[in-house]
Amino acid sequence: MTPITSMDLTGFTEREPGVWTDEQGLVLSLHFFDLVPDLPAPLDEPDRLRYGLAHSAAQAGGGLIEALLGEVDGVPAVRQLIKIPRPHGHGLVFIGSWTVPRAGCSTVVKVQAAEAGTTGVREAVVMSQLDPQHYFTPHPYGPDITGGLPYLAADHPQWDAQFPHHPLTLVRTTLERLTPTLTLHDGFKALPPFASGSRPEPPRGDSGPRRWFRRRG
Repeated sequence: MTPITSMDLTGFTEREPGVWTDEQGLVLSLHFFDLVPDLPAPLDEPDRLRYGLAHSAAQAGGGLIEALLGEVDGVPAVRQLIKIPRPHGHGLVFIGSWTVPRAGCSTVVKVQAAEAGTTGVREAVVMSQLDPQHYFTPHPYGPDITGGLPYLAADHPQWDAQFPHHPLTLVRTTLERLTPTLTLHDGFKALPPFASGSRPEPPRGDSGPRRWFRRRG
């Protein structure tokens, strides 16, 4: 159940409703939350939004790599790339997502991939090419943000071409490829925009937006 009506699923195989995987180990999933988005600030306050997202990721033991504002099918949204410790085993899981918030609900597109085998190669190679002061830097969204996973130069997109099969590269490039193919239900697009202090709307009943997904391509 999602207001995303279509997207390009080339290379993905459906594993269960709303979840797909590919041969590279990527997991793609769609989500709908029928409640006020828990974003820390509205999209028109980008500095406060990014700071809040980075702080939340650190408090949860992860690290926010980047948070960029953009649009999904013409609707304002925020794209995040986050890294978290792998729950079982060593290494990291990289998660990329678009969150499309409205006043009383939101939809999320998520792509994730985990490190496997030998880990830390990307970090070690990049560190060998940079001075330590350029590799370990304060978080750009808030120098006072501490805890969680460190902010590293190795996570920057400029290194993706050098590591085309790294899970972070795969997540970032796949999310970028999918974004222009995403379409949203007109009823969802017509809902009031998200703003700080938004409150749930009254039940929409039969006149509200129907939510479904159909395959494209």
